[in-house]
Amino acid sequence: MTPPPSAPLAGRLRWAAGAARLTLREPADGLDRALVRALRFVRAAPARVPYEPDPDWESRLHRSLGADWPCPLERPFRRVWLEIETLAAFDGLQLGRGAYGGWDDADPALARAIWCAATHLRPRVVLETGVARGISSRVILEALDRSGEGGLWSIDIPALDATLSSQTGAAVPDRLRDRWTYVSGTSRRRLPGLLAELGEIDLFVHDSSHTERNLRFELTRAWEHMRRGVLIADDIDRNRAFGDFAREHPRAEAIVAPAADGRAMFGIVVKR
Repeated sequence: MTPPPSAPLAGRLRWAAGAARLTLREPADGLDRALVRALRFVRAAPARVPYEPDPDWESRLHRSLGADWPCPLERPFRRVWLEIETLAAFDGLQLGRGAYGGWDDADPALARAIWCAATHLRPRVVLETGVARGISSRVILEALDRSGEGGLWSIDIPALDATLSSQTGAAVPDRLRDRWTYVSGTSRRRLPGLLAELGEIDLFVHDSSHTERNLRFELTRAWEHMRRGVLIADDIDRNRAFGDFAREHPRAEAIVAPAADGRAMFGIVVKR
């Protein structure tokens, strides 16, 4: 992932220093992100894949999960989301697009999709890539706590801007951390071994580096370790990896959903 053009110069310089350190440790990931950064300099704005979002994505997701619609668990989600916003405000953190050093926090629509998958599936093993402030992590852990079973494993690298390190997982309270395992490193290095250790997963959430190479790698590996369950990927309109993956698995239910503000899209694949 590359620093957005809106990021202040000092933040971009700190990101560049962190990216250089990452490239020394993980050359493939570093070069992949450098290529995306170079393309941003060439183009006036990032190229977006013109997926067609489904305005009825929530009802489709619930039908695919065999769950009631309208969702009977919408009110508990609203309480969780309000607690997240309240905690952030108490800590002096602004949520939303560009609020995390120029990057976005989990969108409310994405969080709602994750909540519904995690509550209706009652997953035993949940795996996500990308943590940042831990908004999606908090939503998953609240759902697992509600069902009384399951655990979350999260893969992430330390923030490339070192001044953001203290915010990692800030949205996750101590009462939920017994179900949470944080795995430091890139998904390219850590995901295969973790999947081998876990064996089978029920829910996978991608919100790490949104390069085509990385998204395709994560979806493919997670799918191989899923008998039935759900894959969710954020910012799929940044490349064609999600669409290509969905076409290669025509028997699965693939859903393209709009972000709450309509400025991005996320994808859902239900494996039956």
